[in-house]
Amino acid sequence: MQSIERFSSRVENYARYRPGYPPAIVDLLRDECGLTSESIIADVGSGTGKLSELFLKNGNFVIGVEPNATMRQAAESILADCKNFRSIDGTAESTTLDNASVDFVIAGQAFHWFDRFKANEEFKRILKRHGWVVVIWNERQTDTTPFLRAYEQLLLTYGTDYNEVRHENAEPIITQFFSPRIARFSQFPNCQEFDLESLRGRLCSSSYTPEPSSPRFEPMLVELEAIFNKYQEAGLVRFEYDTRVFYERLD
Repeated sequence: MQSIERFSSRVENYARYRPGYPPAIVDLLRDECGLTSESIIADVGSGTGKLSELFLKNGNFVIGVEPNATMRQAAESILADCKNFRSIDGTAESTTLDNASVDFVIAGQAFHWFDRFKANEEFKRILKRHGWVVVIWNERQTDTTPFLRAYEQLLLTYGTDYNEVRHENAEPIITQFFSPRIARFSQFPNCQEFDLESLRGRLCSSSYTPEPSSPRFEPMLVELEAIFNKYQEAGLVRFEYDTRVFYERLD
């Protein structure tokens, strides 16, 4: 399935159950990249607006660039009260933004879908002189608790193309994208807690899990419930993430 379309059936779960981003990211970019509330942000592959929201809270004008109509409409609904948010139909390779029009290009949970070479040229075009590219994703820990190990095995068992699209695969692409520069890196802790219903939603928000029409869908949910019942504490299980931030100039 093409990357633009693969989340179309998962938008509601994505908006409700995917993690947000730590406020410490804003502090990092303020200290190291000169971010202010006046900085203009292009959130490329903005999805349902989770990363945009972090910068809107900082007072920034944020342009959400999203090619998937269903996800774009969800962001427009969720952020309808944010006067500093503008939503446009565009891609990383063709944002439709003006030359030298933004101070930061940010990408959350989306960079591994981009054509790194075309996106590099496009980002250079739309960034102001000395602008920054910031690539962010929440990397779920897979081996730090018995629950997380069991959940990882569930994905390995039932995932459709899990190994091919997991975020860990993005780091070599990031190296190529920023070359000959070496991107700066920071990492922050992040977490979510789920009851059984929200854990189902979190699982089904992932593009590499079977659709409800698949014969593997119901067995997957049965195993998920068994994992939850085994490891829950006070009716909750916990996801731990490392929020990884790569940032550098392109000029």
